[in-house]
Amino acid sequence: MTTSVNMAEQSAEQSAEQSVESGADPVAPSSTRDRILDILSALVRFGLGLMWVYSGSTKLGNLMGVSQNIAAYEIFTLEWSQYLAQVIGPLEIAGGLMLLLGIKIRESGWVSIGVLVLFIIGLYSAHARGLEIDCGCFDPTASQEPSNLLMVIARDVVLIAVTLFMIWRPYTRFAVYP
Repeated sequence: MTTSVNMAEQSAEQSAEQSVESGADPVAPSSTRDRILDILSALVRFGLGLMWVYSGSTKLGNLMGVSQNIAAYEIFTLEWSQYLAQVIGPLEIAGGLMLLLGIKIRESGWVSIGVLVLFIIGLYSAHARGLEIDCGCFDPTASQEPSNLLMVIARDVVLIAVTLFMIWRPYTRFAVYP
């Protein structure tokens, strides 16, 4: 058992030495497939981070609009709607910054999924009860037109899928604390 472990270590050391001697970067992805997956993961990480920062920043200056959007779902009391309006924007910005900076990438991804699942539950609840509301997703003042809630749910499901990809293969280059 010990000799097989030693042989494996020696083989790994020889491979690393050969790649250094050949001028190859031992940290670089080993194949085109790996490079493509790294690029996709980077796009997902930075895209999600920017999305959360943008979404949160549009909510900061309009607590009344955000509170009205939350109240339109008819799930929370007026007091809870006002409280949630105060915390949603800063939390979205914090989550987005964590992804952009590469702080706890997988954990940030799981939190993103949790938030998206809560949004989907609220959206489906409103749809099932026949409410015609603006989802208030990105800009509470952008539109007073009712959102197509099923399309918003579909978008959030896609966001969950790409977030799962990012969790499976986090892009850790340029990460502060992956």
